[in-house]
Amino acid sequence: MRRDGTGLPAQLRRPPGGRDARLMLLGQFLDRTGTGVWAAASVLYFTFVVGMDGGRLGLLLGAAGVAGIAGSPVAGRLAQRFSVRALLVWCHALRLGAVLALLTLTDFAALLAVVALICAGDRAAKTLEMVFATEVAGERRATYQALFRSVANAAYGVGAGIAAIGLAVGTLGAYRALILVNAASFVAAAALVLRTTPRRRTVAAPARSGSPAPPSPRTPWRDRRYLLFALLDVPMNLDGAILEVGLPLWLVHHTDAPHPLVPAFLVVNTVLVVVLQLRVSARFAGPGGALRALPRYGLLTLLGCVLLALSGAGGAWQASLLLIGCAVLVTLAELMRSVSSWELAVLLAPEDARPAYLGVAGMSQSVEKSVGPPALTSGVMAAGPLGWIALGAGILGLSLLQHRLCAHRLAYPPAPAAAPLPAAS
Repeated sequence: MRRDGTGLPAQLRRPPGGRDARLMLLGQFLDRTGTGVWAAASVLYFTFVVGMDGGRLGLLLGAAGVAGIAGSPVAGRLAQRFSVRALLVWCHALRLGAVLALLTLTDFAALLAVVALICAGDRAAKTLEMVFATEVAGERRATYQALFRSVANAAYGVGAGIAAIGLAVGTLGAYRALILVNAASFVAAAALVLRTTPRRRTVAAPARSGSPAPPSPRTPWRDRRYLLFALLDVPMNLDGAILEVGLPLWLVHHTDAPHPLVPAFLVVNTVLVVVLQLRVSARFAGPGGALRALPRYGLLTLLGCVLLALSGAGGAWQASLLLIGCAVLVTLAELMRSVSSWELAVLLAPEDARPAYLGVAGMSQSVEKSVGPPALTSGVMAAGPLGWIALGAGILGLSLLQHRLCAHRLAYPPAPAAAPLPAAS
């Protein structure tokens, strides 16, 4: 454990943003614990309690994922006009009502609407948390984001452990108890948000005449460069699909590695993120660090894909070592992506329209969650080992393209300092 005051425990005691940040991080821990419970139990709940077959379950989750895409831009748009604090409380309340509705519904159409609402609420909450971080942490937002990712990964692990207990019991009452745990996490998170200090919104002052900075559209939907950044960020989020979908399926169908190795991928990912995220964020802080992280993300992803492609050519021990190595490299790539995507999404956005811009940036992860898994299973994996190598090379090329795009835009002077305006109550 580091004793210089820069380690994870010390930073959690004194995070950027002080008391409000501590309250929000605790709320996010409880929220993600409940999310981890539901993520681990949802497929089995719909299968054994509701009685869905694989086809209807796939349709339910796929449609819900598409609905989740809308959550980010809607939340960003609302955050331009209303208090982020109030919106986040309402968002938790919306998710609470939707989750509790699961206890009484068995009709497929009704469940489809409710699960879509949950997914949209999840994405909206994440966008609002991003906006909150820019307000409370200021220039140290990268450190706050690193703390959040460490907290969130630990929370997902706790949630998965709680779900494992309920799933081991396996009764209807146990499944309902897991749903209630998720619901309770929203209540606790909302209560902690209400304890934070109401904040004043800021907008950028008008630029002085003669400034070389180019005019930026006040809406992200007319800002072609920002839209291109968000579009390129979709494949830059594929590390999650590789870890959660590609690695397990490749192990089962294309290698001799033992099936019990699959949970080790999640363990490796969780431990490395908790231990290394803060150090990586400190090393790649600021605009220059975020830009340096981009090509590293592409290179690490390529190396991980190469190990994955090679894992099917040897015996069980060789395959196991290569797959674990791939999990390590993909997790390191994830650490780079978390730094670059977060920081660049903020830096590239005009200060007076930042919430709306962050809402659009938040769509990238939602889109990837919808199209990433089927792209891997039907495209990359169908092409065999060469498919993985092509994927890694493609992501490396896109990371270099995004680096060039962002470096050009950041070459202009930053927006002027913000002037305070009263926030909506």
